[in-house]
Amino acid sequence: MDKHHILLIIHLISATVWVGGHLVLLLGFLPKALKHKNFDFISRFEKTYEPIGMPSLLLLVITGILMAYDLNAPLSSWFSFASGVETVVSLKIIGLLTTICFAISAQTRVLPKLAKGQIQKLPEMAIHILCVTLIAVTLLILGSTIRNGGFLF
Repeated sequence: MDKHHILLIIHLISATVWVGGHLVLLLGFLPKALKHKNFDFISRFEKTYEPIGMPSLLLLVITGILMAYDLNAPLSSWFSFASGVETVVSLKIIGLLTTICFAISAQTRVLPKLAKGQIQKLPEMAIHILCVTLIAVTLLILGSTIRNGGFLF
C-alpha cells in the first residue's frame, strides 16, 4: 500500500463521517426539530457530532491537499481548470469555502438567536443545514470522479 492509498483511505473514512453526519442531521434530527419547533434536537446532535465531525473535516482538507499534489495538481494549478483533476480540486475548494461561509453565518447570526430561544430562526438554520449537506454530497460525488480523470466542463 503506497502513501496515496493510505491518504485515500483516511479521506474516505473522514468523508463518511462528515457526509454521513450531515445526512443524519438533515434527515433524522432536523425534521423532528421543525415538527416540534424545538432547537434542542439539533443542539443535542451537534454536541455529540462536533467532536468527531470537525476533526473529520480537518482530515478531509489535509488529505485532499496532499492527494492533489500526488495527482500533479499543486497549489499553482488550482483554479486553472486545465485538467479534470484540477477542475475537481478547484470545485472542492470552492465547496469548502462555501461551507465555511455557512458555518460562520450559522455561528454568528443564527445559533446565538436560537440559543436565546428565538425559535423563528429555526427555518433559517434548516436552510443552512440543507445547503451544507448538499455541498458535502456534491463534494463526495466530485471526488469520486478523480479515479476516471476528474471532471471537465
